[in-house]
Amino acid sequence: LPAAQSTSSMADGIQESLLRCVDKADGGVDSQDVAAGLGVDHQVVVGAVKSLQALGEVISAEQRSTKRWELTGEGSEIAEQGSHEARVFDAIPAEGLAQSQLMKLPSGKVGFSKAMSNKWIRLDKNAEGGPRVHRVVESIEDAVRQKLLLVKQGQAGQLEEKEKNELKKRKLLTEVTVKSYWITKGSSFSTTITKQETELTPEMIASGSWRDKNFKPYNFEAMGIIPDCGHLHPLLKVRTQFRQIFLEMGFTEMPTNNFIESSFWNFDSLFQPQQHPARDQHDTFFLSDPALAHQFPQEYLERVQKVHSEGGYGSQGYKYDWKIEEAQKNILRTHTTAVSARMLYRLAQQEVFTPVKYFSIDRVFRNETLDATHLAEFHQIEGVVADYGLTLGDLMGILHQFFTKLGITKLRFKPAYNPYTEPSMEVFSYHEGLKKWVEVGNSGVFRPEMLLPMGLPEGVSVIAWGLSLERPTMIKYGINNIRELVGHKVNLQMVYDSPVCRLDS
Repeated sequence: LPAAQSTSSMADGIQESLLRCVDKADGGVDSQDVAAGLGVDHQVVVGAVKSLQALGEVISAEQRSTKRWELTGEGSEIAEQGSHEARVFDAIPAEGLAQSQLMKLPSGKVGFSKAMSNKWIRLDKNAEGGPRVHRVVESIEDAVRQKLLLVKQGQAGQLEEKEKNELKKRKLLTEVTVKSYWITKGSSFSTTITKQETELTPEMIASGSWRDKNFKPYNFEAMGIIPDCGHLHPLLKVRTQFRQIFLEMGFTEMPTNNFIESSFWNFDSLFQPQQHPARDQHDTFFLSDPALAHQFPQEYLERVQKVHSEGGYGSQGYKYDWKIEEAQKNILRTHTTAVSARMLYRLAQQEVFTPVKYFSIDRVFRNETLDATHLAEFHQIEGVVADYGLTLGDLMGILHQFFTKLGITKLRFKPAYNPYTEPSMEVFSYHEGLKKWVEVGNSGVFRPEMLLPMGLPEGVSVIAWGLSLERPTMIKYGINNIRELVGHKVNLQMVYDSPVCRLDS
């Protein structure tokens, strides 16, 4: 408390000193001159100006900007100790000095070249024992130091522009913009400070003393204190926007609350062969406990086994020995398409088929090498539409509608290969910032070898597409490294400060 009182009284003293300076001045004073006169930092005077302005019309202050020259760190050193070339000259004795020794001096390299150009010294290359440096003149005048001393004393106006620019080129001077206040008397000017009351107390009302008090006016423009509260992560904000788009398009959200999935639903049900590289430990996380799943729809499992090993439904299959042991392995799901497979199987068990539109946005896991754009876990956005007679044209149309709602109108489609879709397409969008086409998603029509074993009617087609949640979030919030968005290195202040997500639909 004593320290706080001392600081308060010091501030009042600066304010009163400032008022006396304004009172004595004819027409007004500059805050920089006041700071120099009082021997305090300029910011202290600026604080006093702000405090006096808050009291009403005591003073009038107009902000001004002026340019002035200041010494750099090296310039201040030269003003005290002399220029590099003068120090080199002083270091050379009457008999001269070996160039190798001279170059070891702190000012040796710079000072040697400057002193040579000033013709203060000469170099004897044929001297015994190696090149030797000798004085050419008896004495010198250190003009560089004299000019810097003038600037230090506030007399930079005595130097010509050419001289100042030469010193600036040598990084001894720098031109700075100085902001100050021109202070004049206000309509209620006084050299004494009357403290304004900030609160109307019950005692003032009871005694009537409020009538003689000077109250500080309310500032209705002041910002309130920001309340402490929870904040949504940028990923959740963008996820909310994507979810809203799906709901507007009439989609139903799929339950994606199982991170652990069996290889059967994650790979086999999607007609992905058991020897596919994506099923290796290099790409997938396998569980050790429980390592195996045991509950499967038996008839469906047998149909999947048959279409893989022998073929069927117009397909010759993969012609390999399908093993239940591989299908039983539990993994962290590598895509949310495993959930789509479960939902389509459930749809196929209905007595009468009804068209559906499903979507999901949730976390998936892959054994990736971590870098600026890849993590071992990320979010996948997936859309699935099942109906009679759907074609590639329907897929392109719904993708145009979906991406237009995201504010992406320039789309291109490129043929691709996926084990469980045919035909398949990669979706590209023109990135206005990068001025090039970038991949934004993958899509395709699910294969009959995947759908027909489930029990879906023959005429039913299922179109689907997927993209990541992280990439559009990084683009939206200008984040270049995914590790700054997700993980233990995330700056929580970024979460607090990130604005509400509004996609340019």
